[in-house]
Amino acid sequence: MNLPLYIAKRYLFSKKSHNAINIISLISVCGVGVATVAAVCILSIFNGFRDSVAGMFSAFDSELRITPVHSKTFNPEDTVLLEIRAMTEIDEIAETLEDNVLLNYRNSQTPAVLKGVSANYTSMTGIGSIILDGDTALYKGESFYGLLGVNLANSLGVNAAFAYPMEVYAPKREGKINLAAPASSYNKEYVFIGGIFQVKQMKYDENYLITDIDAARALFDCEKEVSAMEIRLKPGVSVDNVQKKIKNISGDNFDVKNRYEQQEESFQMINIEKWVSFLLLCFILLIAAFNIVGSLSMLIIDKQTDVATLRNLGANRDMISRIFLFEGWLISAFGAVTGIAVGVVLCLGQQHFGWLKLGTEGSFALDAYPVSVSVADLLFILLVAFIIGFLSIIYPVRYLSKRWLE
Repeated sequence: MNLPLYIAKRYLFSKKSHNAINIISLISVCGVGVATVAAVCILSIFNGFRDSVAGMFSAFDSELRITPVHSKTFNPEDTVLLEIRAMTEIDEIAETLEDNVLLNYRNSQTPAVLKGVSANYTSMTGIGSIILDGDTALYKGESFYGLLGVNLANSLGVNAAFAYPMEVYAPKREGKINLAAPASSYNKEYVFIGGIFQVKQMKYDENYLITDIDAARALFDCEKEVSAMEIRLKPGVSVDNVQKKIKNISGDNFDVKNRYEQQEESFQMINIEKWVSFLLLCFILLIAAFNIVGSLSMLIIDKQTDVATLRNLGANRDMISRIFLFEGWLISAFGAVTGIAVGVVLCLGQQHFGWLKLGTEGSFALDAYPVSVSVADLLFILLVAFIIGFLSIIYPVRYLSKRWLE
C-alpha cells in the first residue's frame, strides 16, 4: 500500500476542522472542472464545424484526387495512371478538366470556373443531393447542359430549364490575339442550364459551372488531356492507405489529395482556431490550478497535529510532503475527470437536442452549433490537466513543507 496516497485520499474526502478548508477545496475542484468542461465543449464544437464542412464538400469533392505537379493537364492513359486504374481498392474513377471561362447570357456576363466532367462524375460524387433546381444530366440529345452554383446563376439572372443556352468563352491555347477580330481568338460553346446546385461554400457557389468533359475539351483545345482524376474507393477501404499506395506508384509528378487536403485552407483555419482557443483555456486551467495551492496551504496548517503524530511514528519530511503533493494531484484529477464527464454529457445533449442555436432558423447553413466528441481530444485534455496540475503544485508544496513541516 502507498501510505502517502492512502492518507491523501482520506484527507480529500474527510471533513476538516475548519469548514473554510472544505469550501476552498470544493472551489479548487470546481475551478479545474469548469475549465475542463469548457475545453471539452470548445474542442468538440470545432470538431463539429470541421465535420459539417467536410459533409458539405463531400457532395462535390471526391475521396481522392490526382492532379499534375508540373503542368495544368496530363494524359489519363499514361502508364503510371493505368497502373493506378487497375488497383483493386478503387471502385470508380472520373476524369475532369477545369479552367477559367467567361459566361454570357443575353448580355449578362461574368467570369467563372468551368469544370468538365466525365459521365460518371455526378453519380460518383453524389452532387445530386445538393441540386436546388433541375437535374444532373449534362448531355441531352445533341446539346450540352451545365450545373451552376446558386450565386453564379443569380449573377447571370438564370435558372434551370431556361430556353436559351449560355455562351461560354475560353481563349485559344495557341496563336496570338487578333486585335482586328478579337472574337477569333476565343473558342465558344453553347451550354444549356440543366440545374442549380448549392454547396454552401462561396468558392463553389459563386464560381463553378459543371458540364460535360467533351464541351470543356472543345473549349480548351484538348484532345484527351484532363486536369484531374477523381477517385471513389470501395466501401470499407482505408483512404490513407490507398493514398500512400497511389503516391508510391505516381512518384513526384502527381499530387494525391484526400478531401481534407483538397480543402486545406478551410480545414487549416478551423484547426488553428481550435488549438488557439484550447491554448487560452489552458491559461484559465492554470489559474484554476493555483487555487489548489491555497487549499493545500490551509490543509497543511490544519493537519499540524497529524503531522506531529506521523513524525512520532517515524515518518520523515519527504513522506509527509508526498501526502500533500498527492492531495493536490487528487484535487486536480478529480476536477479534470468530473469536468470531462460533464463536458461529454453537455456535448451529447447539444448533439441530440441542439440547445445552443446559431441564430434564427434558416439564417445560417446550420441551425445549431454542431458537436463532435473525439476520444483523442478527451485523452489529450485529461493529460494536459494532469500536467498543469502537477507543475502548478509541485514547487508550492515543497516550499510550504519546508516552512510548516520542520
